[in-house]
Amino acid sequence: MKRNIKLVISYDGSRYNGWQRQGNTSKTIQEKIEQVLSKMTGEEIEIHGSGRTDAGVHAKGQVANFITDSKLPIEQIKNYLNQYLPNDIAVLEVMEVKERFHARLNAVKKRYNYTIWNDNVPNVFERNYMYTVEEPLDLEKMKQAADYLIGEHDFKSFCANKRMKKSTIRTIYAINIYSAGSKIVLSFEGNGFLYNMVRIMAGTLIEVGLGEITPEQIVRILERREREAAGALAPAKGLCLEKVWYEGERL
Repeated sequence: MKRNIKLVISYDGSRYNGWQRQGNTSKTIQEKIEQVLSKMTGEEIEIHGSGRTDAGVHAKGQVANFITDSKLPIEQIKNYLNQYLPNDIAVLEVMEVKERFHARLNAVKKRYNYTIWNDNVPNVFERNYMYTVEEPLDLEKMKQAADYLIGEHDFKSFCANKRMKKSTIRTIYAINIYSAGSKIVLSFEGNGFLYNMVRIMAGTLIEVGLGEITPEQIVRILERREREAAGALAPAKGLCLEKVWYEGERL
């Protein structure tokens, strides 16, 4: 009898070419996990992730699922994965779920955090997980600008895929901006995100914080529905997929 297994995964994306398996490289998170699972079960395992994080992007709560005939206990699957996966990938949770569960199709909300180091003195120990902006950022203006992004909008201006044929309408539930010393975190919660959307929103809000864009210009950026209207693409290393929610879970 086939089983559907759900994984919650944490990874440092620094040395990987993103989540999704690719034909020209084995340096993807998906392929590393599939290789270990296939060896463990003796089956050709394909895992489905909640989303395709880009090269260099990190995750604390990526979710994936796979189908298997294996009868191995859940705890044994978890231990095997963590024994044989590289040290920069960890499986936090393993659970058996209903046959119809799909990590991507059933996701109802995601949270991404973008971390900025706002100082001209480098952060030596966390530099691989944050983007350094040396000039002071105006957090109040960034918060004002973020308010214009909340709600249901056409986010085509914030999508790096210009040939996107599917709907570019998404709903942003919340954008929280907070700081601790020189560290600034931009936290985005929404029902889904377009290709590079969070990094473009982060880059645009940084430009607001530097005084290059006014908060009110966000309205015009959304209206134009052109990638060129929005700000720069913020570097991948500052981005982390924090959490994915599914129906029945507290949102």
